[in-house]
Amino acid sequence: MAGYRITLAIFLLLSGYANGQEKWDLARCVDYALKNNISVRQTDIQSRFSALTYQQSKAAKMPTLNFNSSVGYRLGRSENPTTGVLEDNTLFNLGMQVQSGITIFNWFSQKNTIEANRLTWEADKEQTKKVQNDIALNVAVAYLQILLAREQINLARLQIEQTTAQLTNTRKRVDAGVLPELNAAELEAQLSRDSSAYVTAEAGAAQMLLQMKALLNVDAGAPFDVSTPPVNAIPLLPLAELEPESVYTSAMNFLPQQKVNNLKLQSAGKSVEAAKGAMYPTISAFGGLNASAISFRKKPIYNQEFTGYTLSGARADAGGGTYYQVEVPQFQQGNTVLTYIRSGSLLTQLRNNFGQNIGIGVSVPIFNGRAARTAWDRSKLVVQQLELEKESANMQLKQDIYKAYNDATAALQKFNADKKSLQTAEKAYDYAGKRYALNLLSTYDLITSQNNVQRAKVQLLYSQYDYVFKMKLLEFYRGQGLKL
Repeated sequence: MAGYRITLAIFLLLSGYANGQEKWDLARCVDYALKNNISVRQTDIQSRFSALTYQQSKAAKMPTLNFNSSVGYRLGRSENPTTGVLEDNTLFNLGMQVQSGITIFNWFSQKNTIEANRLTWEADKEQTKKVQNDIALNVAVAYLQILLAREQINLARLQIEQTTAQLTNTRKRVDAGVLPELNAAELEAQLSRDSSAYVTAEAGAAQMLLQMKALLNVDAGAPFDVSTPPVNAIPLLPLAELEPESVYTSAMNFLPQQKVNNLKLQSAGKSVEAAKGAMYPTISAFGGLNASAISFRKKPIYNQEFTGYTLSGARADAGGGTYYQVEVPQFQQGNTVLTYIRSGSLLTQLRNNFGQNIGIGVSVPIFNGRAARTAWDRSKLVVQQLELEKESANMQLKQDIYKAYNDATAALQKFNADKKSLQTAEKAYDYAGKRYALNLLSTYDLITSQNNVQRAKVQLLYSQYDYVFKMKLLEFYRGQGLKL
């Protein structure tokens, strides 16, 4: 009896677990996962990258406008940037330039690039929806697994209660001398096994709850629980509305993955046109404004004093064979400052040195190591590759849908068969209980009959939840969301 009391105490302790925290239903779990799941958030960031690429390619159509400025010192003998004369002076120079350019025509390469980037962005947005759909399905599966684990706990609890009632009744009869002590011992052993199954079911349910937290990106140590509606309350579409051909047609129109494949293929087609345009001439226009100024210390100009003549080495022909040496006058710098050389004011120099340029440029690709043609050929191969991937994905989708439909049909048939099996097992156990009460059946046979009922109940649970999951999978393939 001591073992019986300990087992019953463990059962009561586990069944009395406080669950006062707010419980989440399936719809709330799915909504939370779509906002917080890490995979969804990562895919959303990728779509934002694509959006930035698209916006940048659109902005590339606008004219470029750049302002450049430079300041510096020139020491020693250098060219005056405003006069072009070599001077021996220390100069502070300032230069400013504004340049603008725009592509006038490039055989629609830029336009097709923009469209390709837009389609890639649309594909990435659909990819985010695909990941959201996958997460919603995974959350629904995890939710069903929790419900199944909770149902197993309930079955284990009922089994304990049933075995406890049998043990109590048998103990009274043993104490009265009607039954041998062996009967009570066998039931006590069965109660221990039932309690062990209960603890195992509780641990399994806790593990399923942890898996759900991971899907929702909820901290593993945070309080969390889900509501447990009856499995019969889970909404399901009639199997007749989920014929494989109609589901496949709907999937082609609504499943994000199929849209992703189509958009990627369209984007690749635009990339082919853009790569083709890169092999033809590009016409562009450009223009600019520039100005410069210098500043230096004022430089004095001295008077020149005559010092005499020197021979230049040249001779002048006077005729008759007479030549005279040519002399040149010599001067030296005096001490009197006549004037100073000064740099003009900054605004005056900028105004006087202000220049403009405008023109049209043509860039003709003649030979560039086949870079442009190779890029074009490669883009065409990418299109072929995507076409094959799309064809393969469509074929796989159709096979998956037909398999899911066949699985759902088989699961429904097995569910109906397991219901009949449970009815038969319960009827046999009812007869066994009556025979045991009349001492016409051994305790071992009674326990065997009871275990048969328990196995039938567990099997019915498995088949019922398997049927629900298969139906939810068919709903998922329709691409119109799960019925929550």
